[in-house]
Amino acid sequence: MAIISTKEKYKEKAISGMKEKFQYKNVMSVPRIQKVVINTGFGRIVSTKTKDEQRKFSEYIINNIGAICGQRPVLTVARKSISTFKLREGSIIGSKVTLRGKKMYDFIDKLVNIVLPRSRDFLGIKLSAIDANGNFNLGIKEHIVFPEISPEKSPIILGLEITIVTDAKNREEGLELFKLLDFPFKKS
Repeated sequence: MAIISTKEKYKEKAISGMKEKFQYKNVMSVPRIQKVVINTGFGRIVSTKTKDEQRKFSEYIINNIGAICGQRPVLTVARKSISTFKLREGSIIGSKVTLRGKKMYDFIDKLVNIVLPRSRDFLGIKLSAIDANGNFNLGIKEHIVFPEISPEKSPIILGLEITIVTDAKNREEGLELFKLLDFPFKKS
């Protein structure tokens, strides 16, 4: 049985389902996925390391997130110093990747069909993962659930935040879009 890609599901199932439920007059008014943002923060881990250790750790992050996403991440830096958190302005505290187009759809297919079922104690996505603007937010505690990452070669486990941005007008539209795209939500 062949797995239908998210892009094909959107064209075949989601557009007609959304037009029927929300009475859209035009296909262009149907909400669609705009981008996927993958983000990780590691400021607490890096704050006590030397410059050389920080450089090696940032290379480790770039390689791992790049393997997961198929695109090189951008390192984010602290905008101001906060002494309580041992944070200096300009120090690297995280990384992020914004995916669009084919890479975005490939990542969503991998997330829904491989990663989520593979994650530990997965019972489904909570409905609260959809925010008021119709965007999908998901936190993953261990980046090693992705098939590109070898657990034996990963001394440090990273948490990831995944945001799927849509142009839905409200939560109800976003939730219906993700349900039509067969995201595995918890049964209420």
